[in-house]
Amino acid sequence: MQRKSILSCSSSSSSDFHSWLTQVFGAMGGYYGMAVLVGVACLVMTSEGGATCSGVEGRAGVDGAPGRDGWPGVKGEKGEPAAMAEGPVDAHVLQRLKGEMGMRGSQGTMGPKGYAGDLGPAGLAGLPGAPGPEGKRIISGKSSPHQARSAFSAMRTLSAYPPFERAVTFQTVVVNQDNDFNKNTGYFTCRVPGFYYFSFHSVAKVGMCLRISSEAVNNLGFCDYNTRNSDQVMSGGVVLQLTAGERVWLTSFKDAQPDSVTKDVRDKFIIFNGFLLFSSPV
Repeated sequence: MQRKSILSCSSSSSSDFHSWLTQVFGAMGGYYGMAVLVGVACLVMTSEGGATCSGVEGRAGVDGAPGRDGWPGVKGEKGEPAAMAEGPVDAHVLQRLKGEMGMRGSQGTMGPKGYAGDLGPAGLAGLPGAPGPEGKRIISGKSSPHQARSAFSAMRTLSAYPPFERAVTFQTVVVNQDNDFNKNTGYFTCRVPGFYYFSFHSVAKVGMCLRISSEAVNNLGFCDYNTRNSDQVMSGGVVLQLTAGERVWLTSFKDAQPDSVTKDVRDKFIIFNGFLLFSSPV
């Protein structure tokens, strides 16, 4: 913007005015006539007393319109990578950098065994397991024909009262395996060592006492006193372990019965049984 103003001048002598006029002529060129007029005016004012003349200040000009935005510049080229610094490297920087995996080291020595910790609370019961496979059926075996056997059963049917402290004899043998029992003597003789079961039953209208006697153990007695004059049954039994050759028999004995019972001739019945449970190991 060019600011316009009225030319002002100030002079105190003619030599000064002449110098000033020369400068104006050089600056204004073709406007020579106008310069002469201005110079004459200033000279007149100077001759009248050396007064100073000046023009009135002009107004500021109006701003021009803004110019257009420029076009974007061309993208710059990629910069060069930074050079690694020489000298010691920060250890913390190296820890953040991932290097190549090294070789696996050898296993270290086992440390000492630690102390046992406190027992924790019991856990919840687990789920039941799956059922196991079905078992195989086992065929039941049959007894060997050579397996040891021994059994007997004999009956006494005499009406006479069996004599005291004597082996009871029998009239009929129902079972007698390998003739281990002798009905005439009343003795069973062990042939197969093992465990046996012996029992007896009696029916009579009078009191009677019978004991299972054996060479293996103490005698075992049973008594039944009949005062009702009717048939009364008495029974007894025992398990004995016998060795080969030992005998077992049935004995009548007197306990609290009167002597008159020995003279009783009413019907009486006694049965004596025995059999092998299982043989003893060899």
